[in-house]
Amino acid sequence: MKHTLLYCYDAYCGWCYGFSPVMKEIASIYADQLEIEVLSGGMITGDAVQPIENIAPYIQTAYKNVEELSGIKFGEDYLWHIKNPNLSDWVMNSEKPAIALCIFKEYYPERQLEFAGDLQHALHFEGRDLSDDEAYRHLLEKYGINEEAFYSKLKEETYIDQAHYEFSACKHLQINGYPAVLLQENDSKFHLLARGFTSLEEMKQRIDAALAAL
Repeated sequence: MKHTLLYCYDAYCGWCYGFSPVMKEIASIYADQLEIEVLSGGMITGDAVQPIENIAPYIQTAYKNVEELSGIKFGEDYLWHIKNPNLSDWVMNSEKPAIALCIFKEYYPERQLEFAGDLQHALHFEGRDLSDDEAYRHLLEKYGINEEAFYSKLKEETYIDQAHYEFSACKHLQINGYPAVLLQENDSKFHLLARGFTSLEEMKQRIDAALAAL
């Protein structure tokens, strides 16, 4: 029987971007034991939605820490917005990429981790504005998803509600920082395995110990 590993992430979370390669490795190593479900946390929603200008000073330091600890690189097209926030028109809002992920799960539930990683790469490396519908077009082509259907669903209440349900689910699980990983034992019992960036070796140790204890 496969167990479910819940990965609580946010497309705008730089630490999640750095953690993405670790999660891909985990998915590969534990393919026979675990199913991975990605939940969008809604890190920047409601009153927290803000122009890049407000948050760039923090990211200017934080992205270097992510690179140093994870080995991942942020792209120059992304960093331009971080280094020139007064010239950028970006508004940080987690809702649209969360809706996009919900739509994608309907098409390819088994590839949701891959798609979440692609969203992070689109933002943090390629410098695509995830609040702009055009930011998703290249991924629709990659996954063979009909553009007209996708863009129609992006505005449908069904998928907006699904995204907001995921935000609520992360709050219910008491997740207030990203990334976070939990192993689900049953409908009401979850084991927190990671909060914040965690190395592959540490993740493997924690997963092995949690699986052995079930």
